[in-house]
Amino acid sequence: MKDNFDFDHIALSNVLDEDAEFIPLLSADDEEQMNAEAIPEELPILPLRNTVLFPGVVIPITVGRDKSIRLIKETYKGNKTLGVLAQMNDDVEDPELNDLYKVGTVAHILKMLRMPDGNTTVIIQGKRRFRVKELTQQEPFLKASIESYNQIDTPTGKNFVALVSSIKDLASQIIEQSPNIPTEATFAIKNIESPTFLINFIASNMKAGVKEKQELLEVPELKERANKLLIHLTNELQLLELKNDIQSKVRVDIDRQQREYFLNQQMKQIQEELGGDPVQKEVEDFLEKAKKKKWNKEVDKRFRKELDKLARLNPQAAEYSVQHNYLETIIELPWGKYTKDNFDLKRAQKILDRDHFGLEKVKERIVEHLAVLKLKGDMKSPILCLYGPPGVGKTSLGKSVAEALGRKYVRMSLGGLRDEAEIRGHRKTYIGAMPGRVIQNLKKAEASNPVFVLDEIDKLGNSHQGDPSSALLEVLDPEQNATFYDNFLELDYDLSKVLFIATANSLSTIQPALRDRMEIIEVTGYTVEEKIEIAKRHLIPKLLKNHGLEKAHLSISKNVLEKVITDYTRESGVRLLEKTLAKLVRSIAKEIAMDNEHNPKITVELLGKILGPGHSKDKYQGNDVAGVVTGLAWTSVGGDILFIETSLSKGKGKLTLTGNLGDVMKESAVIAMAYLKAHSDLIGLTPEVFNNWDVHIHVPEGATPKDGPSAGITMLTALASAFTQRKVKNKLAMTGEITLRGRVLPVGGIKEKILAAKRADITEIILSEDNKKDIEEINEDYLKGLTFHYVKDMMEVINIALTQQKVKKPLTVV
Repeated sequence: MKDNFDFDHIALSNVLDEDAEFIPLLSADDEEQMNAEAIPEELPILPLRNTVLFPGVVIPITVGRDKSIRLIKETYKGNKTLGVLAQMNDDVEDPELNDLYKVGTVAHILKMLRMPDGNTTVIIQGKRRFRVKELTQQEPFLKASIESYNQIDTPTGKNFVALVSSIKDLASQIIEQSPNIPTEATFAIKNIESPTFLINFIASNMKAGVKEKQELLEVPELKERANKLLIHLTNELQLLELKNDIQSKVRVDIDRQQREYFLNQQMKQIQEELGGDPVQKEVEDFLEKAKKKKWNKEVDKRFRKELDKLARLNPQAAEYSVQHNYLETIIELPWGKYTKDNFDLKRAQKILDRDHFGLEKVKERIVEHLAVLKLKGDMKSPILCLYGPPGVGKTSLGKSVAEALGRKYVRMSLGGLRDEAEIRGHRKTYIGAMPGRVIQNLKKAEASNPVFVLDEIDKLGNSHQGDPSSALLEVLDPEQNATFYDNFLELDYDLSKVLFIATANSLSTIQPALRDRMEIIEVTGYTVEEKIEIAKRHLIPKLLKNHGLEKAHLSISKNVLEKVITDYTRESGVRLLEKTLAKLVRSIAKEIAMDNEHNPKITVELLGKILGPGHSKDKYQGNDVAGVVTGLAWTSVGGDILFIETSLSKGKGKLTLTGNLGDVMKESAVIAMAYLKAHSDLIGLTPEVFNNWDVHIHVPEGATPKDGPSAGITMLTALASAFTQRKVKNKLAMTGEITLRGRVLPVGGIKEKILAAKRADITEIILSEDNKKDIEEINEDYLKGLTFHYVKDMMEVINIALTQQKVKKPLTVV
């Protein structure tokens, strides 16, 4: 904590009691008595910041440092005498002897006060000067052996008397010229009889730094000290007179309208004294920068017009900062400045493959664009929208694309953006107006053709301040963005060479007109196999590097990685996988840091100890029960299998559906039931049998909402199995929509569903014939061990799915 100082010696008597031992001004007798006092051979040393204590002068100090407080308290109980030395550097919090000047002043504590804010204030009076010989004590506070630093006898004669008189006059003039110094100070100076004390008193109170005051304190000869003081006072008076002269030149009858004029005139006068006009210099700087710009005539004309306006404005006016900011924006924008594209297509493909596993469609589209650009030489950039679940690498893909093309990279997050001005900027008539974030990011990129990622475009909001998604229509329209208009810039800017890549998790929340302007590329979730490769190639090396480990410190097999993915993560992307693997790496790092023996190989048993029990995946559960069929489902975190369970009980043909099903899924069950009733003869049943039995269809995991038409053929097969009591074919799963006519329609999410089936040990899958093209797009490695049955109508499904064998203990359904 700093020791703060307050030099109001005239008002010191207000701080002290009437009976205090306080002499505001020394008389000749007091000075003689003070000089006669003996100096101790050893003194406690109090370091002072920001000031120098002179003999005879009284100053109050606020003590804040622990050492200083201990010193003051102990000294105040004793003879109240201590040594005061000024610090060379105010920033040193705990100074040693080397941090202090060697010449100081013996001081006497007149009064110690506890202030209301808890600080200790001490009033001390300087006695005689001393020089430090050596340090004798470091703790609990500094002590040093000292020797007297005597002043040479006070000179006499007319020259010295005239010198002292000049100092008095100069000090009085400074007091008169300075509005902040009370006039009582003049009386105090006139009443000082002792020349030594007069010089010390004025030196203590003059406007100077610690170094200058210390130099005066160290001057042994009084006449030399007086001369130095006179020089300083003369300089100070000249500065005061110059300041007052500047003010007097512009002093007129000031009212509110004239205040601005007065300040401007005063600033001009100061500039004349200093030399040079900063406004003119700024104008010249702008003109120099403008020479290097490749802008068109329209921009150049507008720039020079606005620059002339700036030169005429008063720098103190509010409009000046807006105008200056506007010109800075124009001059900093990369008009006509483009980075050179790298047309090495193989290199581009290599970079994209290096940074991202999978995402083939996106990579193919980027390389196609680069190929066309290479052949044609000039082409409007496409506006791509990568749409898919979180954590699949949509945003990071932008960086790879920028590197592959050799372009600058810019990212703008649109999540939660509600103000249209964030895109188009504010009109520059407002104080604090700014360009939109599109223009701001181009300034940062320093090129007019960067890769510009518009992150989370589906999370744009709107409010009374406008609709930012509508403002983006111009930005993302290749036919319009060559003349993009920013409200702040008020000039057309060419965005046609910018490669915009938008990212979104959902297309439903994107405005249709905005969605229509973008080329939608779906980025599906990663399969387990792809996640294993991503973990091996990217995540584990990155985590080892981030945790300070070597490759040899961790060994993890594909089987263990698959268990981590299937049992401990449930996501489309790899964010949770990265966090889970990070926990494994941290456990290894902890063992290494603690010098414990550890096995670098992560086993399934070790996995359970580190991560705890996992969530086992669904497996095929057999075909022993009639009415239970395995279906395939798509979820936001990938594919899954689900079981459709059908139970019959004696009743009147009531159909009950449970399992948190949505409307579409309930309708599929009703359609399946209606079809069976209409075609009961095809499976050996009579229509009356449906009126004798109540049917209950349940889909397990009731807390999870389920909907969609893809369970249609699964429900049909479950109902047929329940009423015929025939077994369902072993290790069979299916997905497809049904109609009342008996058609089987295609469904989506085939890739995810197929991989889920494979993980669940399914070997045969029934699909709509129209889904065959989806199977052909899947990597053949993922299809090994699977047999596909492509069907057109519902009876084909029943014939393939149901065996002729009855279940054990079958119901008699009549």
